[in-house]
Amino acid sequence: GVLFAGLMIENEQPKLIEYNVRFGDPECQVLMTRLESDLLPILLAAAKGDLSGVEAKWSDDFALTVVMAANGYPGSYEKGSQINGLPEPDDDGKQVFHAGTKRVDDLIQAIGGRVLNVTARGATVREAQKMAYEMVDAIDWPDGFCRRDIGWRAVEREGS
Repeated sequence: GVLFAGLMIENEQPKLIEYNVRFGDPECQVLMTRLESDLLPILLAAAKGDLSGVEAKWSDDFALTVVMAANGYPGSYEKGSQINGLPEPDDDGKQVFHAGTKRVDDLIQAIGGRVLNVTARGATVREAQKMAYEMVDAIDWPDGFCRRDIGWRAVEREGS
């Protein structure tokens, strides 16, 4: 199993916000982006308690997810802002996962705090990071923001 703890750091002290026995969304999304096998047979075999007949095949690529949140998050934020310019998923490992959106007619609106998880795969962490932030920058959502430092430690470890 997986134990997921949601923590906030305040005055250099951790404060437990939530805990779950599951992956967090961004953590699972980078894994699923790398999974080359069909997930359904793996899940069915796990439900039956016998994984001997299935094998998970993984891409050697790296994956990175950037969370886009509504301005004001984690505090108060407005709902209903329009999001434009969302890229279509592609076979190169680029995917935008919706977390706090809804479709109203042909428009996508933000209805939550953490709204989009922008994920990209690359041969290196630096490449995955570059592609993820290129997708972020192509999204037209003035009422949203993201951290610009995701993956910096891993990129630093890769070297230049």
